[in-house]
Amino acid sequence: MQATIDYLNPGLPAGLARVVMPVVTAAAGSLAGYGRLVDDPAECRVEIVRWPARGTRPVDADTGDQGGTTEGVFVCEWQGDILYGRNEAVGGHYILAYAQPPETARTDHAEPPRRMMLWHANYHPDGGQLFFPLDHRPFYVPLALPGDDVTPERFVCFRFDGRQGLYIHPEVWHEGVFGLAGTQRFFDKQGAVHARVSVDFAREFGCLLVAEIAP
Repeated sequence: MQATIDYLNPGLPAGLARVVMPVVTAAAGSLAGYGRLVDDPAECRVEIVRWPARGTRPVDADTGDQGGTTEGVFVCEWQGDILYGRNEAVGGHYILAYAQPPETARTDHAEPPRRMMLWHANYHPDGGQLFFPLDHRPFYVPLALPGDDVTPERFVCFRFDGRQGLYIHPEVWHEGVFGLAGTQRFFDKQGAVHARVSVDFAREFGCLLVAEIAP
């Protein structure tokens, strides 16, 4: 049985290598395959994936996709060198990233981060996910195209100006939303089943994913 991940105390090893993610401006073309920009969250339909058949007979066409969606506020907050995330839609609380190596990261200062170092990512096989900025400030989202053979080098970090939101297709790798400093809030809507498939970069690949961020 797979061990449960402790997202607030990941216990990462020291001296991890760093894999640099390219930082790309989010636009209709650059997001193709990952998702799309959203102007109005009320007009964004979240895809729900039909429950997979376990044998040779298909799931009936009018069943298997009625779990619906759940919604709430997603909060990301830098406390010193550590970026915390809280997802009220599913009751999640996580360490999303670090601005310094995890073994030296501190929370007792207010210096703005210069980089974000990502240790984990996931995708949702049951549905898509919408993040829409409530504070209209720039933010970043690392994404990789579907596939369980994912590697760190497949991730791209998208930069958003805060005027539009992001809709992520089912099975696209991601890890919340990353603010530049302080606290930022996002409207979150996603599949209510909330199935999650994870990759732990630190333990599987011995590395962190790094993106330089700018105010």
